[in-house]
Amino acid sequence: MSRIAVAIIVILCAPLSRDAASHMRESFDASIPAAPGHVEIEGTRWLLYELHLTNFSEEPLHLRKIDAFEGDRLLFSQDGPELAARLVLRSSSGLGGEIVGPGQGAILYVEFPLPSGPPPRTLRHRIDYTRAGGTQVEQTAMGAVTVQGAPKLALGPPLRGGPWAAIYGWHWPRGHRRVFYALDGRARLPGRFAIDWVLLDERGLQAHGDVDLVANSFGYGADVLAVASGRVAEVRDGVEESQRISTNPDHPLEDAAGNFVVLELGDGRFAVYEHLKPNSIRVSRGQRVHRGEVLASLGFTGDSTGPHLHFHVADGPSPLLGEGVPFVFEKFTRLGHFEDMAHFGSSRWLESGSTQPHIRKRERPAPNAVVLFD
Repeated sequence: MSRIAVAIIVILCAPLSRDAASHMRESFDASIPAAPGHVEIEGTRWLLYELHLTNFSEEPLHLRKIDAFEGDRLLFSQDGPELAARLVLRSSSGLGGEIVGPGQGAILYVEFPLPSGPPPRTLRHRIDYTRAGGTQVEQTAMGAVTVQGAPKLALGPPLRGGPWAAIYGWHWPRGHRRVFYALDGRARLPGRFAIDWVLLDERGLQAHGDVDLVANSFGYGADVLAVASGRVAEVRDGVEESQRISTNPDHPLEDAAGNFVVLELGDGRFAVYEHLKPNSIRVSRGQRVHRGEVLASLGFTGDSTGPHLHFHVADGPSPLLGEGVPFVFEKFTRLGHFEDMAHFGSSRWLESGSTQPHIRKRERPAPNAVVLFD
């Protein structure tokens, strides 16, 4: 099941007698529009989703704690500064603050590791809060939501060789994970599981010579590959490319992805490749392609901070009109990772701690991992 929404507005503290009804007060409408999805990273399953909250009362509500359960087993609990860091108020451009004003909405971004054993099939939630100026903790309980199953298809490499840096951060304010697009009457999060792929050299550098020159980036022009056999669902070419990174202009929303290819994977899943080099796309809409076939070349079109391949999987054939869904790669070799992204592009990554190849199968690379593809 790809989508599920459950909501509750009124908290019930006692049976609905005349006296109890007189003390009922509105609180949060809570929902999870896109079903939680899980993916394996270095031997650990992670569950990832968003909890949408809207204050339907006439006073500010101070969030205190969020708990997630499978049956009666507690899987996740968040409060204090960590809760504040995960919470984004819809009317605010920044992070922080656990107080949701009357009529105001908030989004809680949730990621947590699952215990060993079978992943949960359903989740239920409990939300603790206090009213403005009060100390009495009240609770809202959500009904059960269905968890997506693990990805059925393990993908082939989107690029050859390496070392490729898998750039993403679940907590980055402007990373793909936290960027919704409200189009056609619905807000979606296409980049929920997106990865930006950047080619490095053995020193950890991204380019040679003048690093502002797009053509000097090591990954520029690299072959972009079909991760599975399937049908080309969408193609867009014709977006121009700046010769220098510093002169890349702002683009209208329809051009933000630059030139792209969308590949239908089956089972309602679509692989999205963005920022492709102009006039490099070798496939056309409706064409059948085979896994490993060259689709296009890595480029620097659209809203991009440097040449890279943006890759994600979604439940729709448009870069912005699908909900991002989990995906895993059949095989890759993990070389290390960047612990501090302030050093990215200027120094070598941290090694994996072993002289032997660290081969991972049917997994997703960890945030800011450095990998080799066969």
